[in-house]
Amino acid sequence: MHTHNRFPIDITRAPQRPIQRLLQLSAALLVMVAFLSVTPLRAATLHLAQLPGAWVDDRGQPFDLHALQGRALVVTMAYANCHRVCPTTMAHLQQLQRDFDSRGISAEFLVIGYDPDSDDAATWHQYRRTRHLNRDNWHFLVGTRTAVEQMARQLGFDFWKYDQHVIHDSRIVYFDARGALVRADEQTQSGEYIEVGQ
Repeated sequence: MHTHNRFPIDITRAPQRPIQRLLQLSAALLVMVAFLSVTPLRAATLHLAQLPGAWVDDRGQPFDLHALQGRALVVTMAYANCHRVCPTTMAHLQQLQRDFDSRGISAEFLVIGYDPDSDDAATWHQYRRTRHLNRDNWHFLVGTRTAVEQMARQLGFDFWKYDQHVIHDSRIVYFDARGALVRADEQTQSGEYIEVGQ
């Protein structure tokens, strides 16, 4: 005859000795450490303060990226002589600006140059002027080669130089007003932008 035990634990089993419990916990910890060492972890949220801060804008003035803390940011990377990918990215950014305007959302738009050797402040200034991207919340930035590569790596922008061209995809990332990276979009073959995470 089977009787129901009123207690949530089995009191008929002998309690484990402390040394046995310690060995079990140690074994579980070793398994977990081994698992974590071969399993990639989702990166912690990237914050604006972790990115290179010193840039030069298209007027040739120093620009502190970290001074934008407290504002929503839309960030992409481009190069001024791009004739295929960057024009569609800029058109998408302009559409985002119109969408934000219609909903009363304010954001800063940052375009960071991939190629500091060719895309200096004067080049970006001319780029802005000829494309009528004159709003005060749009910033075209030039950095050192090291800052550009670090920014690209941290934000997931893959690129490389081939002859005089920069080969790259179209990617846009978004930071909230707290400075946290909250979204990344990439352009598909059909020209649509889809969210790809961070």
